[in-house]
Amino acid sequence: MRRIADYALLGDCHSAALVGKDGSIDWACFPRFDSPAVFCRILDVRRGGSFGVAPEGSFRSTRSYLEDTNVLVTTFNTPRGVLEVVDCMPVFPGGGARGTHVGTRHALLRRVRCLAGEVTVRVVLTPRFEYGAFVPRMRLTSRHTAEVVGGADALWVTTTHPLVAREDALRARWKLRAGEEAWVEVAWTPSFVERSPSDAPDRAAFRQRLEDTLTFWRTWIARCSNTGEHVRAVRRSALTLKALTYAPTGALVAAPTTSLPEELGGVRNWDYRFTWLRDASLTLISLLVLGYRDEADAFRHWLRRTSAGRAADVQIMYGIQGHRLLPEVELAHLEGFGGARPVRVGNGAVKQLQHDVSGELLEAAWLYVRAGGPLSKTNWAFLSGLVEEVCLRWRLPDQGLWEIRDAPRHFVHSKLLCWVALDRALRLARARRLPAPLSRWARERAALRRYLLECAEDGWFPQARGSGSADASTLLVPALGFLPVAHPLVRRTVQVVRERLESHGLLYRYHAPDGLAGGEGTFLLCSFWLVDVLAHAGRWDEAEAVLARLLGLANDVGLYAEEAVPGTGEALGNFPQAFTHMALVSSCAQLSAVYAAERRPRPERAYDFASFALEKLLTRRRDRVERPDDSIVPRGFRSDAASPD
Repeated sequence: MRRIADYALLGDCHSAALVGKDGSIDWACFPRFDSPAVFCRILDVRRGGSFGVAPEGSFRSTRSYLEDTNVLVTTFNTPRGVLEVVDCMPVFPGGGARGTHVGTRHALLRRVRCLAGEVTVRVVLTPRFEYGAFVPRMRLTSRHTAEVVGGADALWVTTTHPLVAREDALRARWKLRAGEEAWVEVAWTPSFVERSPSDAPDRAAFRQRLEDTLTFWRTWIARCSNTGEHVRAVRRSALTLKALTYAPTGALVAAPTTSLPEELGGVRNWDYRFTWLRDASLTLISLLVLGYRDEADAFRHWLRRTSAGRAADVQIMYGIQGHRLLPEVELAHLEGFGGARPVRVGNGAVKQLQHDVSGELLEAAWLYVRAGGPLSKTNWAFLSGLVEEVCLRWRLPDQGLWEIRDAPRHFVHSKLLCWVALDRALRLARARRLPAPLSRWARERAALRRYLLECAEDGWFPQARGSGSADASTLLVPALGFLPVAHPLVRRTVQVVRERLESHGLLYRYHAPDGLAGGEGTFLLCSFWLVDVLAHAGRWDEAEAVLARLLGLANDVGLYAEEAVPGTGEALGNFPQAFTHMALVSSCAQLSAVYAAERRPRPERAYDFASFALEKLLTRRRDRVERPDDSIVPRGFRSDAASPD
């Protein structure tokens, strides 16, 4: 059985595909991330469909992305020769006022080249539209072109070498000698579009499309301003996050896949091809610290437009085009990854009550303004409405950030983010002299503070009030500036979380009933939170040890899943996971800021980690521009001086 970590990502900032080490594209959706899959062998080996290009017979493969791109190179070593396959989803600059638009051909392009000896190449194309629901019609339109059509979809196949059509597949067998190459493109259109062989691209067009794609990615990553210690991992994460961004709107999908299991053979299989508002603050800080202000502005624009309306109607998540209706459906005809069923599309958590979302949005607004972003009267009116909703609702239980499918609870994390919403709103109102009921908001903030402190009656913060269970989300108590990192409640909470939830240097989210059967792996986002707390507490060696463990979980091309089996590091959950890559960027920024800060907040003072890191990194970036000859502070620099948030 294939492993989740065996896959590499191809993307065009509209949709995505996953290609295995064996050269088989086993997942692809067109024209958007959330469209029905045209290949989904990853979810059903027999019914799902795939697009395979590989040597005939036995081989060993290695692969990597071409430097500073999302173009994948797989090298196959066979007994008689060496074959190279270069894969991409062709893109080009798309123009647009924001400079973030990306042009796409809604295609998969593969260049096959014999590097040494002689290799027989086998091509097998078995599209199965609408998640493998049926076998479409396939016919040759010339020796080198074919049409695949059915339902709402059509694929147009063009090669430089002959094709053969079968009832259920398109096939080819080409013998290449050293220096010879072949190309194959599969392009999507709606089924009502018709093309003739004369419309097909030629070899020169294929070469230009590959060159345009390489140029696009290299031009984009050249804007990345990160120069820290883990620069390769950060740049790979930046490229991955850009590939997972839906260019027409600026929205970022949580992952490009659905139903990759959180436990092998388990039932915790969810569709992640949507945008959670919870990701907002981490998305913005990741983009801003990397120097991508245009992308941050585009994401903020999506947030502002999508969540427009009454604050009471804000959802926890939306489709990438802003749609609100995301019905959860089980696809009973698919066997699931390794037998993990059910396979789900849509996400029923969309209508859950989760109090933390308002806090995430206010935190994102606060960080954006701290970074120099504008805040209009309309923006403030909406944010004020969110705060009023917090005042009305925070005393109610909810499903929490982990989206439990069980009875609502009084989660500490949810109340903490309600406190954040009020705290950041008060800061914004005072800093910008904005209209607000400051006294009432301050009273509600004080009430939330008392409530949260009462939750820690045993000397540490549990998952929920009255619960004896640990939860990794309580690591955010110091990170969001509620209590100092040196506070006894924080130190004891970190200790309990590690004692109860840590395994092989990684953290589980929690060990408590949540209304679902089965289990899950350690959650990589939570482990990055631990890195941040340890770093700000001055426990640098421990922080570096946890970070090293996390960096070691990347697959061979630098991609991360949502979760991992603690003992083996086996990847679990949807892949690649944007939240993990964002957390990597953020944690590396935290370490960089903490190490290089000439004036560091004292551990007995409460401050917002993200705001501190963002301000320090932006200051250092401005200083480098103004004084390019100054040397950068070395990694090991230490100072006990404080810097207030």
